[in-house]
Amino acid sequence: MKRVTGIGGVFFKCEDPAKMNEWYGRHLGMPVTEWGASFVSRSLEDPQKACRTQWCAFEKGTDYFQPSGKPFMFNYRVENLVELLKVLKDEGVEVVGEIQEYEYGKFGWIMDPEGNKIELWEPAEESI
Repeated sequence: MKRVTGIGGVFFKCEDPAKMNEWYGRHLGMPVTEWGASFVSRSLEDPQKACRTQWCAFEKGTDYFQPSGKPFMFNYRVENLVELLKVLKDEGVEVVGEIQEYEYGKFGWIMDPEGNKIELWEPAEESI
């Protein structure tokens, strides 16, 4: 079973997400919306398969990163979230919360040894 297949996103806390979005859009040319920026590439194994990476600035007071106290969170793409979380739990990895499913994929969370919350994302199928 494959585990991580790529970086799904980089999320960080800041004082003013709208200001950060504007700054990154203006100075770095990122395609920013109110939800951050989304970058699409092609899978090397299957060029018709889209691979999306999300960049997002979160409000400083968000509880989305809890139980981590860190100001950032990484999101990794995975192929079979349900099975991967079972394997990780059996390996002694702390699984946080329940799997959540949306039109754009399934999400689960784990903690690394230093208290960083990691988001695992099984994207819905996309083609480009």
